[in-house]
Amino acid sequence: MRGPRGLLGLGLGLGLLVAAGGGRCPSRGWNWSRPRCAMHGSGTGGLRFLGQEEAQAIDQELFTEYKFSVDQLMELAGLSCATAIAKAYPPGSFTKSLPAVLVVCGPGNNGGDGLVCARHLKMFGYEPSVYYPKRPNKPLFEGLTTQCQKMDIPFLSEFPAEAALIDELYGLVVDAIFGFSFTGAVREPFGSILNTLEHVTVPVASIDIPSGWDVEKGKADGLQPDMLISLTAPKKAARHFAGRYHFLGGRFVPAALQKKYSLNLPPYPGTDCVLQLS
Repeated sequence: MRGPRGLLGLGLGLGLLVAAGGGRCPSRGWNWSRPRCAMHGSGTGGLRFLGQEEAQAIDQELFTEYKFSVDQLMELAGLSCATAIAKAYPPGSFTKSLPAVLVVCGPGNNGGDGLVCARHLKMFGYEPSVYYPKRPNKPLFEGLTTQCQKMDIPFLSEFPAEAALIDELYGLVVDAIFGFSFTGAVREPFGSILNTLEHVTVPVASIDIPSGWDVEKGKADGLQPDMLISLTAPKKAARHFAGRYHFLGGRFVPAALQKKYSLNLPPYPGTDCVLQLS
């Protein structure tokens, strides 16, 4: 049997830089290099939080009325996620040699966002590894997988069963398992994966929705990420997010569509594709 480093494709344990006087996150027991950030931009004052059906309707309109393609929006979303991660957890804030990131991808579009995010993280100087246990037999996802493999991003054959092993080998986990279309019970292997991620002490960054949460009601006893990257507009579950970093990403919603759904999106700074909400 391969040792843990062979399993994960990495030879070094990693963590985030702890600076003197840094704040403490009681939910994770970590000392952090920076305090919780203040609200940026216009904040969430008049921002619309979407229910599941509203989010699906907006997506559908983007595809049918505005003629965006799935892979086009996925590319923009994944780039937004990688950019937000780079702002909150820059490569230089990882303490040991390589800024290693574990990206856990689900079987749907959220998993596709995760693959794009992993590719951009690699370009940004991180060392991502991907766990992708349920791969759709579709050209889009096969292409995204190939792109990562061609960039020497390792795909894990097994998920580390111990939270402590993830803490040893990675400085950050990206949760790209389930998005806003998720309903029902969590099936294996994702139930076990989420149970492990609930016990890691390294920060978790969730794409759009913390996996396993009800899209509108959240989940108090589920995964509690340190970072949430809301795409298009925050979903109602985001009101229950208690982590340090909440970013809005996906700067692609046409003005007419924003107006139709009264999204009240705050202005993005300059040419940025992400906006820090908290």
